[in-house]
Amino acid sequence: MIDRRNLLAGIATTFALAACGQSGGGEGVLRVGSQKGGTKSLMLASGALDGAPYKIEWSEFPAAQNLLEAIGSGAVDTGLVGDAPFQFAYQAGSPIKAVGAQTTQTRVPGAIALVVPAASPIRDAKGLKGKRIATTRGSVGHYLLLRAMLSAGLSAKDVKTVFLAPSDSRAAMQTGAVDGWSTWQPYVATSLAEGDRIAVDGRGLTQGYGFDIAHESAIRDKRALLADFLQREAKALQWASAHVDDFARVLSLETGLPPAIAKEMASTGGRLPVPIDREVIERQQVVLDTFRQFGEVKADRPVKDAFVIKL
Repeated sequence: MIDRRNLLAGIATTFALAACGQSGGGEGVLRVGSQKGGTKSLMLASGALDGAPYKIEWSEFPAAQNLLEAIGSGAVDTGLVGDAPFQFAYQAGSPIKAVGAQTTQTRVPGAIALVVPAASPIRDAKGLKGKRIATTRGSVGHYLLLRAMLSAGLSAKDVKTVFLAPSDSRAAMQTGAVDGWSTWQPYVATSLAEGDRIAVDGRGLTQGYGFDIAHESAIRDKRALLADFLQREAKALQWASAHVDDFARVLSLETGLPPAIAKEMASTGGRLPVPIDREVIERQQVVLDTFRQFGEVKADRPVKDAFVIKL
């Protein structure tokens, strides 16, 4: 069993917000944010950037919210996030759009999950009533919690949601300050390795979409670079689906994750590119409507305006 005291602290240190590149607007530079090292590790492991006629400046972030803030401020040009944090940030007025889409081909257990201590009485979504659950506001974990509550007929007043960063969420569950934690990989795998278990799995409750997000200025000024990067990323995703061990090895080296955790992340997080079409856009309305139903989103920017159909 992995040591409880050191593992999450190590992950938090590894994923601490890197200083964003300051060389900014150069036409030959694309500033890419990598959430938990995933995109960077994928591109390096696959060799997809070999021969790219431009420079990549990487910045790493512990969660989608931090990455989206960097893109929205113009400090980063593009990065991959889940559908829920994207809609949350877009509805908050961020000057961003989705320029690429990915989805899981087969939903596997643990990609997104609500985890609880092994001895917890919570066994399913109905068990959340009266409990305190930690998650990160606007995250895929937050979205899973809301969908789980809806599936069990629970309202906002039935569950106390505690918004915390991933490292703080884990610490709160360890001390008993919260009863569970709704999160994503690699935090799910980390929690399971420390003896916790899954009470609610994301399969059937979340959609499994990820989006390449770009600042409006990058879409305007670096369109060709973004298009080329997305083509290379698509090849990298195809490669990763057939080379899980190789991807996991680089992921472990890049992030400092233990090899077993990196392999779990590589195994459960696999996606393949899909076109941004009417069906994809319409399915994102479900995400927005869920946040609205619980009063988490007040704005009403049209979902269709959040997407660039083709670069």
